[in-house]
Amino acid sequence: MHSPTPTDTLAADTDPLGRERSHLAASRAALKAMREDVEALDLRDVAGTWVSAQVLQRQVDERIKALADLAHTPLFFGRLDYLHAISTSESEGGGGERFYIGRRHVHDAGGDPMVIDWRAPVSQPFYRASRTEPMDVAKRRRFGYTGGELTAYEDENLSDPDEADTRSALLAAEIEKPRVGPMRDIVATIQPEQDEIVRADVTGTICVQGAPGTGKTAVGLHRVAYLLYAHRERLARTGTLVVGPNRSFLQYIEQVLPALGELDVAQATVQELVGHVEVRGTDGAGTARIKGDARMARVLRNAVRAGITLPTEPCVVVRGSRRWRVPAYELEEIVRELMDREIRYGAALEALPQRIAHAVLVKMEQGGEAPDDRVQDAVARNAAVKATVKACWPAVDPVKLVHRLLSDADFLAGAADGVLDADEQAALLWAKPPRSARTAPWSAADAVLIDEAADLVHRTPSLGHVVVDEAQDLSPMQYRAVGRRCTTGSATVLGDLAQGTTPWATGSWPEALHHLGKDGAHVEELTQGFRVPGEVIAYASRLLPAIAPGLAPATSVRDLPGSLVLRHVPEGPEGPDGLDAAVLAACRAALGHEGSVGLIAADGRVPALTAALTAAGLPFLDPGTETTAEARLTLVPASLAKGLEYDHVVLDEPAAIVAGEPDHRTGLRRLYVSLTRAVSGLTVLHAQPLPAELA
Repeated sequence: MHSPTPTDTLAADTDPLGRERSHLAASRAALKAMREDVEALDLRDVAGTWVSAQVLQRQVDERIKALADLAHTPLFFGRLDYLHAISTSESEGGGGERFYIGRRHVHDAGGDPMVIDWRAPVSQPFYRASRTEPMDVAKRRRFGYTGGELTAYEDENLSDPDEADTRSALLAAEIEKPRVGPMRDIVATIQPEQDEIVRADVTGTICVQGAPGTGKTAVGLHRVAYLLYAHRERLARTGTLVVGPNRSFLQYIEQVLPALGELDVAQATVQELVGHVEVRGTDGAGTARIKGDARMARVLRNAVRAGITLPTEPCVVVRGSRRWRVPAYELEEIVRELMDREIRYGAALEALPQRIAHAVLVKMEQGGEAPDDRVQDAVARNAAVKATVKACWPAVDPVKLVHRLLSDADFLAGAADGVLDADEQAALLWAKPPRSARTAPWSAADAVLIDEAADLVHRTPSLGHVVVDEAQDLSPMQYRAVGRRCTTGSATVLGDLAQGTTPWATGSWPEALHHLGKDGAHVEELTQGFRVPGEVIAYASRLLPAIAPGLAPATSVRDLPGSLVLRHVPEGPEGPDGLDAAVLAACRAALGHEGSVGLIAADGRVPALTAALTAAGLPFLDPGTETTAEARLTLVPASLAKGLEYDHVVLDEPAAIVAGEPDHRTGLRRLYVSLTRAVSGLTVLHAQPLPAELA
């Protein structure tokens, strides 16, 4: 915090960049001092026991880690000059205050803040203030960095009515900066409409429909960081989780969180959430679609409860010389009551012996005895009671249950009666049933079914907040699996219906939110792109009427003439005019520019292109691998392109990408994803005619 004085103003006029560099150096020194103070703590006289000593030491270690000065991440990226004082200490002077906005809080030796955390309320106008609503901000300053060094600044005098409203050049430069390495620090580029989502209340679930390049992943990560800052104690108790489509994608984005001020955020794929069995098998598209259908929840519920049997014999408990008899009709009433209460199967199984024991105790009291709780517990463990419980309400193993469901046609028919037709039931059954659950060829969809069954037996623990990225590709049963992890918490759902490339892809967000268990959640649509050039996104949007007719086409703030090149390669023998040769030439041309290059092709074309690149001596990387100065080209199968972005993209044979999917619409969606991975330039090469939807 700093209140401008006449001396400051003069210094700012004569050497503004030098003054800001001095503040950066002082802030880094203050951060170093904060870290050294924590490192110097002696816990020997503080901790009372070994356990408390370990807890305190872990907290100190986490604090030291949080105070690390990330070399290539700006300590602050902006400054706010308020018209009036905000803090009590400054309000008496009558002037305004100055705050530097950065990734974390830094204070000097006296405790005065030198950098304010971007998540603090006082930082909000950096993202929200405008000329029409300056929010008491006189000046907003943005800083530009090169290699960690402060090299430029840019001012917006928000309270000056005569100053023209122009687009921030530094913001544009940060957005357009070449991508070398993983996703960069993005906290400085959040826009007002995104910030509203980031800072929304923790108790509400939000769904963000975002076209390519609109920053929906950035919004999700910032929201996690903000919620952990604003509700740290609450979420420390209940937990926070980021769910991504695959491990490569999670590795790609996890580099960002430290730059947002957070180090320990749990991340998982849906498959890792439901890892009850080892996945060794695969399903055909039709079978996977049925297994992912929400109707399977009813089938599983029926299967779990299929073993419940109403008692026909009394339960006779012998204690000493006396026999206590609970008649069958009374046992039936107890069982029916548990069935009607719709509690978890396992909870009912635990309650049933206690309920029978209680009935026995009532009879004991009527017989003149005075039993206590210990007697009830002893009766609940009686062999006769155990036998009655086993006969009426047998224990259920979720893995064995699903194994039987997929192996036993009669058992499946009973559970699926009135839910699935005969053809659907036949599609679910294994052609050759495995002998045991241990040797079964479990598929990814099977693991989700087991997770559903496990929740029917014992309730899945709920977290405080879950962020789901690329959510459009989840099946209804996968949504239910994620929703179980936030039944008492909230969620942030991120996705793009136009990029749904699974056979069970989401049809609408209200439907998806229903399966998630969050009916009525707010849906926010982001249509203004910041990454993909306008020429490229406009071309890709030609596919929207065929793949997502309800979505509005995205726009882009970036106008880069010449960013889209379409090139037809005449069909013929491989050689100077062949497609492979044209692809190699396009890759070399793209490598002539700064930044990363992605060669995206249909999965079936990857082996041929691998051979061509190797023969030509062009080094290339696998998707998700960090680029280096020696290798900036990545060969990307179209099936793995989602979520990735490159400065320049060479797209090989669009028709082959479409043909590589089981149906035409999914193929067009896969093509839409591939077309929208470029940040600076896209070159499309084709020997076959382009899909008619692009005409």
